[in-house]
Amino acid sequence: MSILAENTEIKRTLHIIKQNIFSRKNKDATDLSPPGWKLFGQVPPKPSTEKEPSQISLEYHAKLRANQMAPSRPKKQDVEVSSTTALILENRPMNLPSKDPEEAEKHRQQYEQMVECARKKEQREYKQRKKLLQNQLRQEDQLAKSSRIWNTEVLPNWDTMRNSKKARDLWWYGLPPSVRGKVWKLALGNELNVTAELYEICIGRAEERIKLMQDSESMSSYDPSAETPSNKEDSVKVIRLDVSRTFPQLCIFQKGGPYHDLLHSLLGAYATYRPDVGYVQGMSFIAGILLLNLEAADAFICFANLLNRPCQVTFFRMDENMMKAYYNTFEEFFKENLPVLYEYFLKQNMTPNLYLIDWIFLMYSKSLPLDVVCRVWDVIWRDGEEFIFRTALGILKTYEKTLLGMDFIHIAQFLTKLPEDISGDDLFRNIEPIKMNIDKKKFVNILATHKGVDS
Repeated sequence: MSILAENTEIKRTLHIIKQNIFSRKNKDATDLSPPGWKLFGQVPPKPSTEKEPSQISLEYHAKLRANQMAPSRPKKQDVEVSSTTALILENRPMNLPSKDPEEAEKHRQQYEQMVECARKKEQREYKQRKKLLQNQLRQEDQLAKSSRIWNTEVLPNWDTMRNSKKARDLWWYGLPPSVRGKVWKLALGNELNVTAELYEICIGRAEERIKLMQDSESMSSYDPSAETPSNKEDSVKVIRLDVSRTFPQLCIFQKGGPYHDLLHSLLGAYATYRPDVGYVQGMSFIAGILLLNLEAADAFICFANLLNRPCQVTFFRMDENMMKAYYNTFEEFFKENLPVLYEYFLKQNMTPNLYLIDWIFLMYSKSLPLDVVCRVWDVIWRDGEEFIFRTALGILKTYEKTLLGMDFIHIAQFLTKLPEDISGDDLFRNIEPIKMNIDKKKFVNILATHKGVDS
């Protein structure tokens, strides 16, 4: 080999070695990515090669035409289940065997049933809400119309309008809360001529009495159940215990409530006003309802006159002979209006004194929901005490079918604690057909006998 050829071969070999060395360096340089790329599983962007604008435009239009011709298929990551329909009707994953056609059809039918049931339930709930709203709006319209008639026609002409058919019909469907106190005050009257000044005097006397008792004995050792005071005016000590038990669900008569002191003062004033009667457990519920509808002084005046009525006097004084007369009269109307239930009660030895005493004694204030009690009281002031017994028969008629399936114990428990969801409209629908006008002399005779005994 000549020297020239040898030099040429050496140069070619050096060039190849140099080329290999530089290419290895470039390859190693691409692997030296910034810290953290491999740690977080990310890949650095590839270096972009510059292209001519015309070439980029040609590639873009070619790609656009290819996408338009190809069928549209959503990318895998864009598929999203948007409803239960897709969950149930979607084919199973590739790694699971496909559904049997019968099974798939069964699942589809079950799903359609579920959807139909949900749709019907939603429709029922919508209709119920619509009906409740319509009833509420109708009741509000009736109350507004009734209030207008009471304020513009009846109350300004009370003496001539109170017994008119128009007023009595309005009375039956319940007095609007805005006029209830005014009507009660007029309907109850004030035969005792009690005044607001007398109320203040009685409050002061009650406070003095309580202070005197506190000074004479330690209240911490006081046991109200063991008390048998010779003067019933001393019963003011029991009031503070009973006030906190009055309508506990309202949370307004308890200690710290807005009506706590008012109720305590009213009951204390009555105990000093009528020391022959004093305070009797349960009076707080009657007084509480009056305070919810009247100013304190007016509530005291109504309270005093109400408890002076023959029926209330009989039961608060526990006059056994007169109470028995009321029970016997009630049984006659019971037999006349509800003969089947009357005979069943006889077989079960369920006598009126076992359930009627609480209803009459507290005028349903603890037995019925507060709104229903007020509506019952509305008509008691219209019709007199006989409506107390008519209401009792209405309650028995409302639950007649239930009571006919009970024994003595369960009847007593049921009538002692009536269902809390009793509807005023349902109760009055059952009271309406109760007839007590065939022989009204029965109640007149009771009142006459009572007056004879009093005199």
